[in-house]
Amino acid sequence: MMRSRIFFLILFSTLLITLAGCSNKPKQAEYTIGFSQCVGSDLWRQTMLEEMKMELSLHPHSKFIYADANNSSSRQITQVQDMLSQGVDILIISPNEALPLTGIVEETYKKGIPVVVIDRKTSSSLYTAYIGAENYQIGKMAGSYLVNILKGKGNILEIMGLPGSSPAIERGRGLMEAIRNHPGVQVSAQLHGDWLPENTARELLRNKDKLKDVSAIFAHNDMMARSARQVLRQLGLDSGIKVVGVDALPGKGGGLDMVGSGMLTASVLYPTGGKEAISVALRILGRQSFQKENLLQSLIIDSSNVQLMKLQWARINSQQNDIERQQVLLADQFEIYKNQRLVLNFIVITLVLAVVFGGLAFHALLENRKINRSLEHKNQEILMQRNQLIEMSEKAEAATEAKLNFFTNISHEFRTPLTLILSPLEDLLKNEKPGTAAGRELNLIHKNVYRLLRLVNQLMDYRKIEHKEFKLHASANPLLDFLKEIIDSFRHNAGKRHIDLRLIVRENPQLVWFDVNMLDKVIFNLLSNALKFTADYGRIYIALGRTETEAIIEVSDNGLGMTEEELGQIFNRFYQSDTNYSRGSGLGLSLSKELMMLHKGTISASSKKGEGTVFTLRLPLGEEHLSAQEKIPQQSQGVRLYDEMKIYTTAVEKEPAGNVSAGLDLIKDQSVLIIEDNVELLDYLSRKFESDYEIFTATDGNEGLNLAFEKVPDLIISDIVMPGISGKAFTNQLKSDIRTSHIPVILLTAQGSMEQQITGIQSHADIYITKPFNFEYLQANVENLIRNRAMLKEHYISDISVPGSRKTTANTIDKKFLNDFAGLVEQNLGNEHFSVDEISKVIGVSRVQLYRKVKALLNCSVTDYILNRRLKKAKYYLSNEDYSVAEISYKVGISSPTYFSTIFKAKYGMTPTEFKKSS
Repeated sequence: MMRSRIFFLILFSTLLITLAGCSNKPKQAEYTIGFSQCVGSDLWRQTMLEEMKMELSLHPHSKFIYADANNSSSRQITQVQDMLSQGVDILIISPNEALPLTGIVEETYKKGIPVVVIDRKTSSSLYTAYIGAENYQIGKMAGSYLVNILKGKGNILEIMGLPGSSPAIERGRGLMEAIRNHPGVQVSAQLHGDWLPENTARELLRNKDKLKDVSAIFAHNDMMARSARQVLRQLGLDSGIKVVGVDALPGKGGGLDMVGSGMLTASVLYPTGGKEAISVALRILGRQSFQKENLLQSLIIDSSNVQLMKLQWARINSQQNDIERQQVLLADQFEIYKNQRLVLNFIVITLVLAVVFGGLAFHALLENRKINRSLEHKNQEILMQRNQLIEMSEKAEAATEAKLNFFTNISHEFRTPLTLILSPLEDLLKNEKPGTAAGRELNLIHKNVYRLLRLVNQLMDYRKIEHKEFKLHASANPLLDFLKEIIDSFRHNAGKRHIDLRLIVRENPQLVWFDVNMLDKVIFNLLSNALKFTADYGRIYIALGRTETEAIIEVSDNGLGMTEEELGQIFNRFYQSDTNYSRGSGLGLSLSKELMMLHKGTISASSKKGEGTVFTLRLPLGEEHLSAQEKIPQQSQGVRLYDEMKIYTTAVEKEPAGNVSAGLDLIKDQSVLIIEDNVELLDYLSRKFESDYEIFTATDGNEGLNLAFEKVPDLIISDIVMPGISGKAFTNQLKSDIRTSHIPVILLTAQGSMEQQITGIQSHADIYITKPFNFEYLQANVENLIRNRAMLKEHYISDISVPGSRKTTANTIDKKFLNDFAGLVEQNLGNEHFSVDEISKVIGVSRVQLYRKVKALLNCSVTDYILNRRLKKAKYYLSNEDYSVAEISYKVGISSPTYFSTIFKAKYGMTPTEFKKSS
């Protein structure tokens, strides 16, 4: 097996390596660069774009996204947003205006995307790098050139760009700085051409009177300068006026061309920064060092150097064309290489696959031989196991049958002792008054004997269904009379609890075929459950109706109801809801369903929590659905029907209230809280303890927890399995709360295993007693715990009274409470305004809870404790310090020395002065 795995691993690795070598996946773009351009003339923007493409040609694996906003700020913002949605790695932007574009540049920068700004800045410093010429220096160079060619004398007309744009402002400042020291040269007029030639022409014609004394014109770009020259020629003022522009762009119609043709006297070179922008962007993306502010150099282009600049640009264009041709050739060669590699890879893969499949075929042949030998061996094992299983199945069937026979026999045997218990018990009940203590005890025994008898009957019926011994003996009976007889047997119990028990006949189906001895079990069970889960003064309605094919019986109540989860499981065998206030065997509804199926009928339920439950029985009409064997009636079962009625009605009877003993009117020193969901056991324990203790009762964990916080009893007896929270969770919560942590808890439960007892003790319960229990044993434990609690109170009082003593307490929460309480009182003994409210606020419990806690632990009130501590402190001062009686009175928080002397004498039998002399 190991060799075969190694063989497959080698073949699979070889195939993977070969396929990896065959991969022709093209290399993806390293970076995505977005460029939004807006300002400048068409030629200027085209020149910047060409410079960027020249630089990008050296980085062919980068993706370039370009958008031209054509001098529109709003369009440029939209374009940038589109680029961000496409996921650019870096943004290069030439903003149209500073203020409108500031927001989108800051947003991009804050998202972690680098931003390179070209030509003009925004109104914020939140960008990664800036590239552009220094516009101030451009204006200054132009001014110096004009001063030189005008020989220090003349008037200059300045044609500015867009008002408010940073280049226009900076170039104007540079011009004024250049002519500031030459009083013969002045700027006679300023016009705004908005960077556009048509606006420049319109403004010059509108202000043509300002051109009469002009010696030179400085336009902020070459396009406006050309427009100015054209207007001068139109007005006949061309001769003698110098025209200087800014940009000196190459190409046809550019600044270099205009200077060469004589249209412009000169142009200040304004580099576009396209090449530098791409270079800086790639350095940023490659995490290399870069400068945030990148200022480009400039120079004056006039007739002396224009030809040289044109030749250099032509040479650069030629080199770029050569690069593009070489890239095309490289692409063709790469395509040929890919095709050749594809053919080679196909051949290699074919050879590898041939080797692999050959090896697999050889390996399969070897494995096939091994498998055949293994199958022969396993076949022999299976035959042996089959024979063993047949033998074990026969033994298990025999054992199961023996268990079922024992189960049936023992269930039958239960009935004999129950009968022997029941008959003498009923004789005793006839001779005993119900209101006496003995009468109540006998009634309790009587009811639970019938409950046990009911459970035995259900177990026997369950055995019959499992063994298919239940045979249907149906006969035609008036269904209405059958229901009346059963309902009448429950009226007495319903009347005692003021429950409205009513039969509603919607439509009488007359004669219906059913087995009387089976259907009565179903109706008994439903009515018994309805009485069990319906509160006093509730209602139970039995409705009888029919359809064309079925008789319908509905049993509805307004009792506890069920959740969706409970409703889906109530017909499962042995299912018991943890939230029910009364539990049974979990067999009743399951048996009812089986019995209805024997009748070829159905039983269903609908319910809402807190609103009640409706059970619906459906019986087929006619006799066609029954076989001949199922229509053989049994003999009359009148006596048996009476017994069944008694079993079910006795189970839902409430025990009559006994006379309250005279001792109950006395005030009890201790109180006991009993939490038990079985009402009969709760009543029993209450009666047993009520002569010695004040009794509080609850039927679920939540109610018990609220009573524990409200009443703070001296001891709690609780069941473990009960509605709401369990007894263990109840005990945990009780012991972890400072208000109730001192209360001893006894847990009663039917969970008697050692593991369950250990978990009960681990939940901080004081005693864990399993059911059934001896009452005298329970009573002895109750008395012992209350007595020990009284002894602990004495320990606590001693612990607090003697300064510095540290005795171990039974509960760390109680000890912490006493330490905090004593320390707080000790710190404020000298504060005459110190009150119970302040203690409650600091410790974090209510005033009432504080009184109850101190009373339970120290057996005194809070006020008495504070006063005793003050007198003990005063006694210490009188014995050990040289203070006057008045000073000591103030030190212990008693503002009146007279009152201090009075209470001191009442406590110790002498005045403070006498005590001091005796000390």
